[in-house]
Amino acid sequence: MTIPIYQVDAFTNIVFGGNPAAVCCLEEWLDDEILQDIALENNLSETAFLVKAKEFYELRWFTPTTEVDLCGHATLAAAYVIFEFIESDKSLLKFSTQSGMLSVRKTDDMLTLDFPSRKPSEIPAIDDLTDALGSKPAELWKASRDLMAVFENESQIRGLKPNFEKLKQLPDTFAVIVTAKGNDVDFTSRFFAPRVGINEDPVTGSAHCTLIPYWSERLGKNKLHALQVSDRGGELFCEDCNDRVLISGKAVLYLKGNINI
Repeated sequence: MTIPIYQVDAFTNIVFGGNPAAVCCLEEWLDDEILQDIALENNLSETAFLVKAKEFYELRWFTPTTEVDLCGHATLAAAYVIFEFIESDKSLLKFSTQSGMLSVRKTDDMLTLDFPSRKPSEIPAIDDLTDALGSKPAELWKASRDLMAVFENESQIRGLKPNFEKLKQLPDTFAVIVTAKGNDVDFTSRFFAPRVGINEDPVTGSAHCTLIPYWSERLGKNKLHALQVSDRGGELFCEDCNDRVLISGKAVLYLKGNINI
């Protein structure tokens, strides 16, 4: 069996920046075990799998260890592949996913994700989280699957050196978002998900489903400019639309080839 594969750097305009995602184009769905093996072999934070339906694409995302219900950068990467190599006449794509129907619109060299808003609720401090992060956040919030720790400034975010083994032990927590107001942008963030095989994700679109409504309310503005300050770094242009969020960014191709199994 030969499967076309593309690797795309998302939320960046330069190769070796942003967040790399693999995109595999399938004729039909394979067994989940094979999909998981491919994602593990790719060893990227996410591999996206696509199957064409009539008016949309079915889309699933896998980390090296598990399937996830929502992924931004791999959706951006999948849309980039379709726009560039499969349906170049299109400017709007729809994807059927575990998180409902998602869309991606192309405008010039910018791609815009239309995703569900995941507004967080404030919760009391968790000592084990402070211990795992090595620093106590000013606020702690909980979204659908993630904890979000809010710090006072960007330098604190950049300086964090988490204990990933301790983060793995946090109960009922898919991942931890850390965030603070930015020096030159509206807000900055990082994203840690060691429980699903990703110590630090370079740029995380799904986290911004929670970050955007929080910072929109706090800053009193709907349109926001964000940086994820991982080593690779990523730039996102965001808009709060009440029950939806728009997340825009660029993408570049790193490689294309075939998987042989």
